[in-house]
Amino acid sequence: MLIGQISDRIVVRENFNEKGAFLNKQIFVANKVIYNDGYYEIEVIAELFDKNKKSIEKYRTIYRCEPDEASMMVMAFPFTNPKSKQTEINTISKNFKKLYDFENMKDIEMEMNFDSGWLKFLGSKSLIKIFDRKLEKEQNKNNIKSKISMKAYAWGIRIKQLNYTVNEVLNENGLLDFQKFTEADGSYFTIKYAEVSK
Repeated sequence: MLIGQISDRIVVRENFNEKGAFLNKQIFVANKVIYNDGYYEIEVIAELFDKNKKSIEKYRTIYRCEPDEASMMVMAFPFTNPKSKQTEINTISKNFKKLYDFENMKDIEMEMNFDSGWLKFLGSKSLIKIFDRKLEKEQNKNNIKSKISMKAYAWGIRIKQLNYTVNEVLNENGLLDFQKFTEADGSYFTIKYAEVSK
């Protein structure tokens, strides 16, 4: 998820196994992005639900990044520490202009460092490659299909790798409405976006 895409929005992520059976759900309620002491910050309240859709945990995290990194992903990985009260994201990117710039559908490579709790201690680094990006326009919607490879490292050793086929739907304002991330075994998760009710 991108900081700019989740500002003042509700985000619902649902996880399914390879047979399409519901596994669990997370709901993220994000405040507006603010600028504070040279950084962009966003407060996110997350609530976790089990396979019976019963709430099992709720916590709050503040994500920070420098201005030129304000389009970077937050909460992208299951191996980051979401319960940390504050997480700083530092990135280095190649061919990164703007992830949802429809005039720039080149492959994107990003290196992200998470400065948070045990992740900082481990020297956690994640490499993300987004490739085979294709844009399809349908009425007032823009549909982007792509592939993502994500690798996490600690102490220079790769501790996890995830590969997804991705389908994303953006509205006429360039904001995400829906995403689906599918693994090779057929398991997947969906992310739905909505405005925070006033």
